[in-house]
Amino acid sequence: MSGGGGSPNNTEWRFNQTLRNVQGMLKGRSFPGKVLLTRRSEPLSPPDYSPRFESEHDEDERKEGSQEGEGQASGNSFDSTSSKKSNLLSTGSSNSLPDAQGLVSGARATDSARIAKFTTELSRPAVILDKLRELSWSGVPPYMRPNVWRLLLGYAPPNKDRREGVLTRKRLEYVECVSQYYDIPDSERSDEEITMLRQIAVDCPRTVPDVTFFQNPQIQKSLERILYTWAIRHPASGYVQGINDLVTPFLVVFLSEHLEGNMDTWSVDNLSAQDISNIEADCYWCLSKFLDGMQDHYTFAQPGIQRLVFRLKELVRRIDEPVSKHIEEQGLEFLQFAFRWFNCLMIREVCMVTLDIIFLIHLRKLPICLISLQVPFHLVTRLWDTYLAEGDYLPDFLVYISASFLLTWSDKLQKLDFQEMVMFLQHLPTRTWAHHELEMVLSRAYMWHTMFKSSPSHLAS
Repeated sequence: MSGGGGSPNNTEWRFNQTLRNVQGMLKGRSFPGKVLLTRRSEPLSPPDYSPRFESEHDEDERKEGSQEGEGQASGNSFDSTSSKKSNLLSTGSSNSLPDAQGLVSGARATDSARIAKFTTELSRPAVILDKLRELSWSGVPPYMRPNVWRLLLGYAPPNKDRREGVLTRKRLEYVECVSQYYDIPDSERSDEEITMLRQIAVDCPRTVPDVTFFQNPQIQKSLERILYTWAIRHPASGYVQGINDLVTPFLVVFLSEHLEGNMDTWSVDNLSAQDISNIEADCYWCLSKFLDGMQDHYTFAQPGIQRLVFRLKELVRRIDEPVSKHIEEQGLEFLQFAFRWFNCLMIREVCMVTLDIIFLIHLRKLPICLISLQVPFHLVTRLWDTYLAEGDYLPDFLVYISASFLLTWSDKLQKLDFQEMVMFLQHLPTRTWAHHELEMVLSRAYMWHTMFKSSPSHLAS
């Protein structure tokens, strides 16, 4: 398709203009637009900024971006020793970063130019949140994540002079809430509260079961306190299975401020009682802030998630009609697999799917099957950098991320029958994914969002 000029009101001209803009945003990498709008899984360089910010970058920044490496720092590495941080910031070299679990020299989240930009923003007397979101969309340097996430969520105030005082006050408030709601005998709880606490106690050991550190009794107890306190203070939803998974990225990030090295080497013995209390409080308040914009995702019947599933079905139909038609012909409902994607925000897979369950799904006796996508845990914090950078727009962007995940396997899905599709969606081949694959998914999601966001009729019912 040629990229001819024309009037801004001309649909063809607008499509070509958008395509050229996206190509420029993605560092000049060319790709065939019409093919990509149907089905395409070739790698794209991720955008260097949040799609919420439409301003053009200056020429110097474009030149910097063209020299960046394609790798991405592993979100599972958290070396927070002050000497390494000091060395990193003084030399401005990405080679100074700790080399653990695949940290890549020159990676987007940790190259010297990006670190300098983050350092500049964080050192302001009052952080400019829009600029911080813009930088964070493409990944946050691991050791900066705790401070950046607190700021992005509005838990820590942008004004540096007020920050420590606010955090101290909120942490004390959390301790008081735990004392009031959790540290009480069951005789003072209602039957519903007892049932909810028991369900949380059952779900906590199921949270990231393959990460040994999370199975530590003290960490399990912290998770239980956070979830129960949150549920009691949010009676409109209460505790919903899946919320336990949403705490884990915050736990990992805030633990990394106190524990050095890789998560596999962490020991709870290195944490003081005050450390644990502060970590819990930060997780609680950040979870609360994060879910504030998604309340109807976890209220009765979860209408917010059902809306997203409907929009995902429509978006997939618009982007890749062959796979959409095949899924429909095989009798697989989007609700049966995408509901859990949105519920857990793609963090984990829920259960094994047996042939008996597949049979019941096929007979419509199970309206929602327990299928969920699992992003490898070392990529979760990187994914959540983008989530938090999206802010209030996250629910909308989740639809595009989910479509990008699903259509990664478009060709494969079209060759599978109903039973094979259920089994494949239960065991998506993501366990060996590195940052390259995740960045590709986010790039496609960004591109489709750029093309469709100004065309609401594309997603009209």
